[in-house]
Amino acid sequence: MSMTDPIGDFLTRIRNGQQARKKTVSAPASKLKSAIAQVLKDEGYIASFETVETGAGKKAINVVLKYFDNKPVIERLERVSKPSLRVYKAKDEIPTVLGGLGVAIISTSTGVLSDKAARAAGQGGEVLCIVA
Repeated sequence: MSMTDPIGDFLTRIRNGQQARKKTVSAPASKLKSAIAQVLKDEGYIASFETVETGAGKKAINVVLKYFDNKPVIERLERVSKPSLRVYKAKDEIPTVLGGLGVAIISTSTGVLSDKAARAAGQGGEVLCIVA
């Protein structure tokens, strides 16, 4: 069965894993998911991630979730651009999340960046998700 929104599925696995107080979550791997996980790691929302080989030549991405005072670090993880409605923003229109306390993850022509890095690079692009 094909999946219509693999990025939405990846974000939902992270969200559900944190609600269930899991240490790690696993999802099918892709370059875009790895790039999103790298931004989440750089911004301090997850502890780490790794891509592992599963059976039949397929790869999976394992994400180690992060907690502070026994509460999930990620309070809000929301998909913005969906397969049914893509959301693109110019460099001047990139959203700020919670007045700069959260992060918007942007897919630009130079790669997947946080909102701060995209503004600094003068890049606009597709707003994949917001994290707070």
